[in-house]
This record gives sequence, C-alpha cells and structure tokens, in this order.
Amino acid sequence: MNVPETFFTVHEELILFGLSCLFGVIIGSCYDVFRAVRLIFPHNFALVLIEDVLFLIGYCIFLPAFASVAARGELRAYFVIGNALGFIIYILTVGSVVMRTLEKLMRLIKGVFHVVFYPIKRTFAFLRKKAAAKFVGSSKVLVNSVKNVKILLLKPPHLMYNKIENKKRKNVKNVAEKKKKSEKRSL
Repeated sequence: MNVPETFFTVHEELILFGLSCLFGVIIGSCYDVFRAVRLIFPHNFALVLIEDVLFLIGYCIFLPAFASVAARGELRAYFVIGNALGFIIYILTVGSVVMRTLEKLMRLIKGVFHVVFYPIKRTFAFLRKKAAAKFVGSSKVLVNSVKNVKILLLKPPHLMYNKIENKKRKNVKNVAEKKKKSEKRSL
C-alpha cells in the first residue's frame, strides 16, 4: 500500500521558508511600484488607503496560491513570517536605495520641466494680467451703467388708511377722511 507523505521534513521546511523569504522580496518590489506611483503622483489619504488595501488583497490571493503550489495546500505560519522577513529586508536595503534614486530622479525631472516651462509660464502670467486688467475695466463700465439704469417699477402698494401715503397719492381718494365723516354722521 502506498501512503502519501503527510508531513514535511526539516529540509523541506527550510526550503519552503527560504522560498517564502524570496517571495517576500518579490512582494516588497511590488510594493515599491505603489511607492513610486505615490512619489510621481502625490496622493491623499484615501488613495493611499485604497492602494494599500489593493496590495493586501493581492497578498491574500498570493499566500494560498503559494501554499497550494509549493506546500501541497498546507498553509503554515512560517510562510507569513518568511514573507514578512523578506519584505522588511528588501524595504530596508534595496527598497530604500530604489526610493532615494527615484526621489532624486523626480527632482531632476521637475527641475528640467521648471527650466523649460518657466518662460512659457511667465508669458501666460503676463498675458493673463493684461487680459484681467482689460476685462476688469470693461466690467466696471458695465456694472456702473447697470447701476445708473432706473427701474421704472411702482413702489410696493401700501394700505389705503395710511394718511401719509394718501397725501402723496393725489389720484387716490382719502379713505381716512371718508371714514371720519361717516363716523361723525353716525353719532
């Protein structure tokens, strides 16, 4: 009878731990891609959070795939420890060198763009200033002409028993006087 092997030897476990450390380095280089994108295109907190969640989802897919291919589907804690160890070693050594190099390269590229586009930027700033002065001057003329237009609407109607208003309106009969006359007659 042929019984399948149900355990790993120490030698096989050391090989799996070494492979998990090696894959931790590869995972660290994948994370450097995210860090490079963040360096090139500045992100806010929400985008960084989304990228980190995507990275963790990718790792959650990788870990069982590694276990099923390399370890007959057996997931061991030292796989995660080996991945973390390889990741940390990569980030602290090669990853830091890569990021410093990318930062210097980005500063150089930004400097070149600044030198190349500075005259264009100054030209557009000058044109914008001249155009703004022209438009502001013309808008002041327009606003002043609108302010000088008298609106030929009647004042809001007032109640008829207001004596002062009745005196101003000569074409309206004085209701207050009529009311007094009618009160005198009733007495």
